[in-house]
Amino acid sequence: MRHVGSFRGRQRIVGLKAGGGVWRLLACALLIAASSAVPVGAQVITIDNSGNPVNPGQISMVDRRFAQIVPTKIELSESPLDPRARLELIRFLQADQGFAMRPFPRGHKGLTLAANGKLEPAGEPYLAMVTSEGLSAKPGDRVAITDIKIEKNKIILSLNGGPDVKHRFLRHIQIGTGTQMAPVTQDDGQQPTGARLTLTFKDHVPELTGKQVEALLGPLISFEVKTPIQAFTDTLPPQLKAAILDHTVLVGMSTDMVLFAMGQPMRKVREMDGQMPFEEWIYGKPPEDVKFVRINGNRVIRVEVAKMGKPPVIFTKDEVDGLMRTDGTPLVPDATTRTVEMGDVVRDPDRQAPAAPPSLKKPGETIPVDDPRRNREGEMKPVQFPKQGPDEHPVAHHDKSEAQDNSTGSETGTPATPSTAAQPAPNTSSQPAPTNPASQPSQPQ
Repeated sequence: MRHVGSFRGRQRIVGLKAGGGVWRLLACALLIAASSAVPVGAQVITIDNSGNPVNPGQISMVDRRFAQIVPTKIELSESPLDPRARLELIRFLQADQGFAMRPFPRGHKGLTLAANGKLEPAGEPYLAMVTSEGLSAKPGDRVAITDIKIEKNKIILSLNGGPDVKHRFLRHIQIGTGTQMAPVTQDDGQQPTGARLTLTFKDHVPELTGKQVEALLGPLISFEVKTPIQAFTDTLPPQLKAAILDHTVLVGMSTDMVLFAMGQPMRKVREMDGQMPFEEWIYGKPPEDVKFVRINGNRVIRVEVAKMGKPPVIFTKDEVDGLMRTDGTPLVPDATTRTVEMGDVVRDPDRQAPAAPPSLKKPGETIPVDDPRRNREGEMKPVQFPKQGPDEHPVAHHDKSEAQDNSTGSETGTPATPSTAAQPAPNTSSQPAPTNPASQPSQPQ
């Protein structure tokens, strides 16, 4: 193992010669452990935005709002680049200017475009680089080639000064005596705002001309002679490009689109709509048509057109979101979507069925009452009352109850009070009074 470093302009090499065999054995053991930890049939599966798996190497088209990268078909020579053609190529590309077809991010790494191939990074990594590193040039901005480096199999181009600070090592060195020190290079302290673009080839840089390099860079930079509005609209879908050239403002446009379509407004008014701040751009004066373009942040949220003698026409529906599809996806909404009605909905009894009553059951759930084939054990059944027998004779039942009361009173020592019906009538004769057979208990036969 070696470690190469620099100190005061000299290179030093620190080698670990002792125990080299031990280090080799340790590296082999780690390699075997790593290979055994991963299954043989293991494969990384990538899921796109729609939830569908994509093949390895296939890039998800998540950056569909920008100009799509279509591989070029430029015939390249098999002979390598000779010194004379190299010098002519550098002279041709130095200070060459064009227009950006999609956003260029900052950063030391930059973008890599394969000759007659694809762009790297692309898809989500591309958007992540633009978000994290910041923008160097927006679509339609003018870019200039400020530095060119030709290596074995690639051409490195610095755009708008490049992403690296000039003299990043010498800017920290000062020369002087005592307390009087002066820097070797002058530095204004500003951070670079340029970008880097690398054009790669298979084995070596073939013999090229300046026009061929411009054609290979065509998916990212357009070197044609254009006006600023033409350079900006060429990066947009045809429908949105036609609206801007027709000086039409649509809800959902950015401020750049509004400026290219209508120019600078005559007046700007800042107001508040509740808790939302907005800016009103006013175009035109009476008796001409007056347009009020309301902007929140960087997007148009409302357009009002006022004409003489007519009520104003107000547009609030976003019309640009459906047009920003540069990858060829359909502009119509998905047919699988459905609208859910909420609130107090008035139903037509002739065409619509009445709403189902509220229930605590889940969708598709059944209970034993709904399915008679299921076991109904444990189900709550109706309450069954006992059947009442036939009533006895009312008189006999009344006398029987009185007899029971008399017997109860005699047992407890309380004198029983005979009823009026059961008390014998006074008799003056010597004969005993007749007894009532109904008052006596019946004897078993």
